[in-house]
Amino acid sequence: VCMKYLKNETEARDAVQQIFLKVLHELPRYKVEYFKSWLYMIAKNHCLLWFRNQKHRRGELESQTEFTAAEDQQSWEEMMQREKSLQLLQDALPELNDAQRLCIIRFYLEKKSYLQIAESTGFTMMQVKSHIQNGKRNLKLIMEKLHQDE
Repeated sequence: VCMKYLKNETEARDAVQQIFLKVLHELPRYKVEYFKSWLYMIAKNHCLLWFRNQKHRRGELESQTEFTAAEDQQSWEEMMQREKSLQLLQDALPELNDAQRLCIIRFYLEKKSYLQIAESTGFTMMQVKSHIQNGKRNLKLIMEKLHQDE
């Protein structure tokens, strides 16, 4: 019966083993008058259930493949967008005045505090804060302009 339905010797052997385990477990529960017919129905139902599970698994694999492909595409697009933004940032930094560029680099790239920047540059804390704030605003404007020019 399993070979008839599954058409694969290995799958059929596995199914037969599972069916006999099920029969050993289920037989005490039922009053079976025609064992051969009962065993045939157990085997047939097992094979049909196997097909249903295989179809479900294929559907899951296909949806996972589609989802993974969509995720990969989204990740690729995000990566390309970040790369483009980094390139714009690199092109825009030299456009800032020296004080703004220095404070932006020290604060964001070197992870220095306002106090550390003030001590190393001779600026006051308020000047550092102002240079960073104005530098961010100017960077944004420059990057937008560069983006439009592309």
